[in-house]
Amino acid sequence: MSLRDKTLFITGASRGIGREIALRAARDGANVVIAAKSEQPHPKLAGTIHSVAAEVEAAGGRALALRLDVRDELAVRAAMQRAAEHFGGLDALINNAGAIRLQGVENLEPKRFDLMFQINTRAVMVCSQAALPYLKKSANPHILSLSPPLNLDPKWFAQYGPYTTTKYGMSMLTLGMSEEFKKYGISVNALWPRTVIATAAIEHELGGPQIFKQARTPAIMADAAHAILTSPARSLTGRLLVDEDLLRERGTTDFEAYRYDPAGGRLMPDLYLD
Repeated sequence: MSLRDKTLFITGASRGIGREIALRAARDGANVVIAAKSEQPHPKLAGTIHSVAAEVEAAGGRALALRLDVRDELAVRAAMQRAAEHFGGLDALINNAGAIRLQGVENLEPKRFDLMFQINTRAVMVCSQAALPYLKKSANPHILSLSPPLNLDPKWFAQYGPYTTTKYGMSMLTLGMSEEFKKYGISVNALWPRTVIATAAIEHELGGPQIFKQARTPAIMADAAHAILTSPARSLTGRLLVDEDLLRERGTTDFEAYRYDPAGGRLMPDLYLD
């Protein structure tokens, strides 16, 4: 299947994995809503909603750039309505926006936990709720959130339990919505990378660009997301998927092309994967 003429609403799509998912869909001829806060260029971070919209159109898709703070439920509702009116509907929501701070309870500022909870967990509910009236009308509706499998080994809570809690909240909402929205024929899944992905968030949180030597590019997540979003409705739902595992299921055997640095060393597993 193709995403041609399908409409995707992607949060946090001005850079990183969200941008890559947008460009992969654009190559099919999809309509892509670039929804993020990055309207003006950032001195340290590449990409804005407008630059990605231009890239989407250059790749063969149609784009709508919307400045959006996913913490504002009224703004989210208005953005969903505008997107649906602009493209004539909505077929997929990708909850990609995220906030990260790898600190434990002792040292984390409460306002930072509030930010992670609002952008990670709460935004999944807010955006999914706002998208629901439009997804109900789609022939093949999907909700996809970028969150991990639920690994309850205490080691994943010991050093950065607050972040873990907000990401696991996304995964638990995924499982719940898959059952809740079954009656509407909506597929709801989560996706997580097997290895660290070369993004600005990883660079700044894990200690600099040298980490990229052990990372894959966002393209692997985009290809896995494409595989999910092109699956027939409800044939794949309620799963907390890992990019490499899913692509292996679909026949991919060579993953070397996804390395950020072909001469790099051993790839670093991502969080929550043993």
